[in-house]
Amino acid sequence: MNTKDTIKTKQIIGSRRVSNYWWATTIFVGGLGFFLSGLSSYFHKNLLPFIVTTEIVFIPQGILMIFYGTLGITVSIFLWLTIIWNVGSGYNKFDKDRGKITIFRFSFPGKDREIILTYDLNNVKSIKVNIKDGLNPKREIYLCTKDKREIPLTQVDQPLPLSDIESEAIELASFLGVIVEGL
Repeated sequence: MNTKDTIKTKQIIGSRRVSNYWWATTIFVGGLGFFLSGLSSYFHKNLLPFIVTTEIVFIPQGILMIFYGTLGITVSIFLWLTIIWNVGSGYNKFDKDRGKITIFRFSFPGKDREIILTYDLNNVKSIKVNIKDGLNPKREIYLCTKDKREIPLTQVDQPLPLSDIESEAIELASFLGVIVEGL
């Protein structure tokens, strides 16, 4: 048997997705616009060349614009830091040779930056598929252990097509030699 038959690895994309880049940039630009508009009303000097903001009354509109601008810039900095640190990325590794499952994820910097979970293959009961449609759809795959824990294996992203999630769950269950629940 070669390693392809005994080891299965799935890479997990973290926060470095196009949508996060889009939102971090959009929120920063909007927050900067609000912040500069508020400052323009305080200094009575137009800091934005394409909008006349000197006529805005500083109390209360200017103060609120500075507050909302600061809030937007802060949220965008948080988003950019999660992108830089690649929070949520990692891999799921299923190793039949060693009889181990390793789930690795990056978190925020600190002593627990790397989250490593290991499980014995003989402790796996099943692979569970959770499908919820509606306004906030979810299509997730869980690793169910004999001690009733459910460990998520899918990445946080747009829901995968139903056929993809089903085939991925069936492929993983057949690799591990367990049943699929929820289909």
